Amino acid sequence: MKSIGEIRKLREEKRSQLDIRVNENVGTKEKHILVCHGTGCTSSKSPKIIENFRKIIQEKKLENVKVIQTGCFGLCAKGPIVIIRPENIFYAMVSPEDCEEIIQSHIIEGKTVNRLLCKNVEGKQVEKLDELPFNKKKKRIALQNCGKIDPENIDEYIAFDGYQALEKVLLEMSQEEVIQTVEQSGLRGRGGAGFLTGKKWSLTKQAPGKQKYVVCNADEGDPGAFMDRSILEGDPHSVLEAMMIAGYAIGATQGYIYVRAEYPIAVERLKIAINQAREYGILGQNIWKTGFNFDIEIRLGAGAFVCGEETALLESIEGKRGEPRVKPPYPASQGLWFKPTLINNVETFANIPKIILNGAKWYAGIGTKDSKGTKVFALGGNVVNIGLVEVPMGTTLREIIYDIGGGIPNGREFKAAQTGGPSGGCIPKEHLDTPIDYESLKEIGSMMGSGGLIVMDDTKCMVNLPKFYLAFTVEESCGKCTPCRIGTKRMLELLEKITEGKAELTDLEKLEELATAIPKTAICGLGQSAPNPVLSTLKYFREEYLEHIKYKTCKTKECKALSIIQIESEKCRGCGICQKNCPADAIIGEPGQVHKISQEKCIKCGTCISSCPFHAIS
Repeated sequence: MKSIGEIRKLREEKRSQLDIRVNENVGTKEKHILVCHGTGCTSSKSPKIIENFRKIIQEKKLENVKVIQTGCFGLCAKGPIVIIRPENIFYAMVSPEDCEEIIQSHIIEGKTVNRLLCKNVEGKQVEKLDELPFNKKKKRIALQNCGKIDPENIDEYIAFDGYQALEKVLLEMSQEEVIQTVEQSGLRGRGGAGFLTGKKWSLTKQAPGKQKYVVCNADEGDPGAFMDRSILEGDPHSVLEAMMIAGYAIGATQGYIYVRAEYPIAVERLKIAINQAREYGILGQNIWKTGFNFDIEIRLGAGAFVCGEETALLESIEGKRGEPRVKPPYPASQGLWFKPTLINNVETFANIPKIILNGAKWYAGIGTKDSKGTKVFALGGNVVNIGLVEVPMGTTLREIIYDIGGGIPNGREFKAAQTGGPSGGCIPKEHLDTPIDYESLKEIGSMMGSGGLIVMDDTKCMVNLPKFYLAFTVEESCGKCTPCRIGTKRMLELLEKITEGKAELTDLEKLEELATAIPKTAICGLGQSAPNPVLSTLKYFREEYLEHIKYKTCKTKECKALSIIQIESEKCRGCGICQKNCPADAIIGEPGQVHKISQEKCIKCGTCISSCPFHAIS
């Protein structure tokens, strides 16, 4: 257990030692080799890279060289990533076999390993991560410590102002002052709805009752989303500190983090962080002798998407089936075990310590009039730079896709972007210059959601896309209310008819009718937002629906039932390779002669297209 004085001394001493992590001009012979140990890089053998580095350093008896595991650096498409400080040299797509060369060339001889450097859009090698366009427009607040500290070492978190906000709150601020600061910052919930965080804190504090709870929603279920996971993996203490600040502000003594079990690295690091905080006396009874009591427990979710909805999450924590409650009453008045409960998601909490330390005015000065601060996006799909980006609210979609994401690969054209996951909408190219904020996205039929941003090129079918999301929603519906249980199923069936070429124009009318009725009648946000992908694609890509229905064609050929695979006679050599590989025996022809495809037998698998050496099949 450490006193406030000991924590302050530790912060000062450790920060001077770790200045190497942020200062390229620091005068030291020490080297820190930072290796990403997030989920993405871990799947590409980053633990083995860490092991190899340490083994080689020990064998060569190198002094002043340390290997540090970190969280995500952001540029996931280039992982595993290694950064060497203080030079800040950035190596991409490193393999365990590269460790020997990096140690010998870079550490011992002082020579950069050029073959492991990234290239910018002009094809020029770039030595530093911040020199890449991917990082030039970033502003890290929630992700500030990710890629900088060892997430399993509380001392490193403390060194970079960790638990200083909690100290300020407990020693200098009243509950009302904390809530007022959060209110004035303009922070809105980053889980999707965008409710004002300070207002939610205020409502929970005002609710009658001695026992209150703070809950962190870490049940990140959107396909392609990994913002919260990366924060938990790279900076778990920031969430613990924020939950304690929230507990002090509303008068709660107990917190719960509801995290999906599919995030094993995040879960393990949370456990380590909680144990370390308890050991230091930061979590528990009479914290720093201020009379403030607060503790945190982890609850694992089983991967049900509906448990991302706050009341379904509460039901799950209580050991019940994860089904949403009818609202009102809202959790702020009757939440966990019917006690007043404050629920925020991981990214929302990650902003709190910085707001307390830097002030509400500082945070409110970032972003737009009604959408303050930054937003973390998981950028994926048909874009060059896939990864995690944090940018000020109001940054345009074009800036994110082209300036940060590097544009569309393989010379293809941008077609649409999906924000908000299964609950969001499609944004077409005419809205590329739309600022990314809560109001602007809502105006064009989409939503912020938790921060998934999927980019699609001109090979993607805008009828097949909502079918994919509806299939996900149908699978994940808890079944409690009829509009969601039955309505989304009927919508999916209509989309299947359209993509199979079996629909009529009346089916399109039924689809639109259901899509407008379900949001008005479903119990929770999952059902209410489920039709969004359909509504937005109908608004911007109606002609594709009509092509599928009227002409039974899919120009992108994503809808296999509507695509016709043909052999171009002038290119066919009669080699028979396609015929040998066809699993349906649908290709007819004698050796040396032009072959043909029987459309009755063809199952549209595409094997013939990929196997033809003369590119004669399309």
